[in-house]
Amino acid sequence: MPSKYPMKFDHPKLAEAFDLLRQGRMDRREFVRVAVLLGTSAAAAYAVAGLPAPAFAQSAMPFPPDDPKAKAGGILKVAMEVQKMEDPATYSWVQMSNQTRHTLEYLSMTGPDNITRPMLAESWKPTEDLKTWTFNLRQGVLWHNGEEFTADHVAWNIARWLDPKTASSNIGLSFASAMVEDSDEKDAKGKPLKRMIKGALEVVDKHTLRLNLNKSVLSVPEDFYNYPTAIVHPSFKAPLSDNMIGTGPFALAELKVGDKCILKRVKKTTDGKDFKYWGGNVYLDEIHYYNFEADNQLSAFASGDVDTLYSFGVEQIDMANSLPGVIHVARTAQTICCRMKVTQKPFTDKRVRQAIVKAVDNAAVKTLIFPQGGDVGENHHVAPVHPDYAPLPPLKRDVAASKQLLQEAGFGNGLDVTIDVGNTDGPWHQTACEAMRDQMKEAGINMKINVMPAAKYWEIWDKTPFGCTAWTHRPLGTMVMSLGYRTGAPWNESSYSNPEFDKALDAAEGVLDPKERKGKLAVAEKILQDDAVMILPLFRPVYTIVTKDVNGYEGHPTQYHQFNKVWKA
Repeated sequence: MPSKYPMKFDHPKLAEAFDLLRQGRMDRREFVRVAVLLGTSAAAAYAVAGLPAPAFAQSAMPFPPDDPKAKAGGILKVAMEVQKMEDPATYSWVQMSNQTRHTLEYLSMTGPDNITRPMLAESWKPTEDLKTWTFNLRQGVLWHNGEEFTADHVAWNIARWLDPKTASSNIGLSFASAMVEDSDEKDAKGKPLKRMIKGALEVVDKHTLRLNLNKSVLSVPEDFYNYPTAIVHPSFKAPLSDNMIGTGPFALAELKVGDKCILKRVKKTTDGKDFKYWGGNVYLDEIHYYNFEADNQLSAFASGDVDTLYSFGVEQIDMANSLPGVIHVARTAQTICCRMKVTQKPFTDKRVRQAIVKAVDNAAVKTLIFPQGGDVGENHHVAPVHPDYAPLPPLKRDVAASKQLLQEAGFGNGLDVTIDVGNTDGPWHQTACEAMRDQMKEAGINMKINVMPAAKYWEIWDKTPFGCTAWTHRPLGTMVMSLGYRTGAPWNESSYSNPEFDKALDAAEGVLDPKERKGKLAVAEKILQDDAVMILPLFRPVYTIVTKDVNGYEGHPTQYHQFNKVWKA
């Protein structure tokens, strides 16, 4: 009897996903994403979905294919803030990870198409219940010191992330939350510290690792490309910049924080042997990052000092269009989160938070800042670009309700608050806050805007009572919710804690059916929205530009730099 499926599926949930595809409950791109997460090759997933596959989907490598016209050699110069490199597990900004991305690598790699492919892992396979994940690592991968890369090294990294003494934000990822439990130890505030569940991490053999989770999680491979999950050598000691041993094609040659970061190709291991990079041909000789603040990067490009840049602002589009170069635009989940710390007065009172939120028209703020492109935020941090996004009823500004809530909370004569703003992605942060300030006045809320240098804001972003924090894109709504709002997560800058929210998020993380997953995530979205933790007015497009002699460059929604196949004419 012929099979009703176009190929033999190695995982039972692949057949379920294909049925959802045929029923119209899962679109073709979502099928590709899910199929690859379940261990199918990208080439097979694209073929089954009936989509034209990008060239690099045909390869077992996560990188694009070699360009037959590519020329070896040259230096790629990039304008970006040059930051310190202390400990990758505690990185808090994408720029830090870009400085190390071509030296320290990841188990997986999410491309510009939002498809996650194996990187240092060669493949993975979950059980039917999505609770046990087996990762098969690439063989023949070398560290820069000549040592072979093994499963023990990966296990050491994961155990370190899950140790609360490391203070890594990775413990807030979905897979990590399924590997830890409360311990008998408590932190300075009396809350239980987490510890890894016994048996959660298993080294099967030299090149095989197994994760045993206490709940179903679909996004495990995507979690392993979160930027603080770079794999370091077990000899690591902070600061990383003193002795960075990686598996990538480049090594750190020079770092001057606030000035420059110079990366050069690795040709020899530290013991003098030839270094053969596992990832195939790499064309650039060097990558140079030069320090420019966000609003000065396009000027550096215009003057010819650099070949490309981290990003430029919406207010600079006309200038960018006047320059010779190729502009890349990406629809993203990048945003500003104007969040209130719910453990500090006056934000301990939910009525105060609700009054502030109701006084703002998110759509008007978005239209002012990004009249073209971008999406309106709904104050719960899941974006329309996320495959698990569930739209809630449009928010409506309600000044009368805001005033009533203030009256009930004891602020009938007005409320004075201060928001800290670092303009870490450019002056549009301040412009957005000024628009919200003007709207709040009508409700009797006087919001002072405390503008500070970006570097100073980075020091207090998770401590300030009221702050405007930039959050980068993540491929899933569940991922950003787990990182930013799950009880006790290190990046939970609002100190929000709601067991019902945590429960709703757990329920969404392991669901395959997109419609069912969206329905479950909608519950978490609504809980977070109703608790009025933040004003999240918009999701922004990301703009960058490269010179015409730079080839193989693709803009990434998370602004991750992936230069393995970039070359200069």
